[in-house]
Amino acid sequence: MPHRAALPRLLTAAAAATAALLAAAPAAAQVDPTRFVDTFERTFGKFEGFRRSGAKGVCAVGSFVGSAEGRALSVSSAFSGQPVPVVVRFSVGGANPKAPDNARSQRNLALQFNLPGGETWQMGNISAPVFGAATPEQFIGRLESLMPDAETKRPNPDKVKAFADANPEVLLQGKYFASQPVPASFGKVNYWGVHAFGFVDAAGKKQFGKWIFEPVGGTQTLTDDEAKAKGTDFLIDDLRQRVAAGGVAFDFNLQLAQPGDKLDSAVTPLPDDRKKVTLGRLTIQSVSADASGPCVAITYNPMILPKGVEPSADPMLAARAAPYAVGLGRRLGEGPKQ
Repeated sequence: MPHRAALPRLLTAAAAATAALLAAAPAAAQVDPTRFVDTFERTFGKFEGFRRSGAKGVCAVGSFVGSAEGRALSVSSAFSGQPVPVVVRFSVGGANPKAPDNARSQRNLALQFNLPGGETWQMGNISAPVFGAATPEQFIGRLESLMPDAETKRPNPDKVKAFADANPEVLLQGKYFASQPVPASFGKVNYWGVHAFGFVDAAGKKQFGKWIFEPVGGTQTLTDDEAKAKGTDFLIDDLRQRVAAGGVAFDFNLQLAQPGDKLDSAVTPLPDDRKKVTLGRLTIQSVSADASGPCVAITYNPMILPKGVEPSADPMLAARAAPYAVGLGRRLGEGPKQ
């Protein structure tokens, strides 16, 4: 947690970030951001000082080196071939800061590329090829259907089923996680961007695609017995050990869209046969020794993009900015924890 003397500065920065992000998010793509965050808290619980999503996590720092293929697709300075510093956050999905590490659940890889000239590129990547809903309205409807009943303190199963039957897309992500073994490490699982982005080259040509960060050396999973033996709190220590040994790196791969591919849906992956190119490599260099670190006040808003990378028309992409800003303001006001 940041020192108390630093909180006024962080709160001032949070207020400025909130205003900027609210202004940047298209109004047509938004559900009221305060309602969004309030619904998260009522559905999953309020844990003061923690992120409303991905509460259990750790900061790290790394370096990214772009490839010639990246330079061919985009004028972004991220792909210059020179090392770019990256502020990284690994986390377990959900609002609970005590979420179990040995569950078949979401892992997150959030990145901020600190580019030349003060430019930044932020992104939030998840360990599934699909998001939890296709639109912000569907997402908040799903949250409301899962909200605990005032008397039973549990979600109403009839309400949950009725919403899922009418909106089958909200079940796709859960089905994916249920089908996958528990990841052995933050550093040994795939992370998808789920949204489509356009990469613009020097001639103005735009190539859309969806990216995935794939661990160098491949993924690694646990059997059910191994996961049980690992316990509920092994991922952060495991990450520190692997990074200290120089063993955590990811290839930043882009799957190239073709005409006719659906680009405005975070629940519709591109077809498996689409060509994939490697934009560069991310190497994790160190992990915070405690609950502090440079990522604490970063929102990891996927609409903060560099020159040469543009958003698609995916409504979930545009809708994420404002709730992130509201959540940041609340978290810093409560005293941010990691």
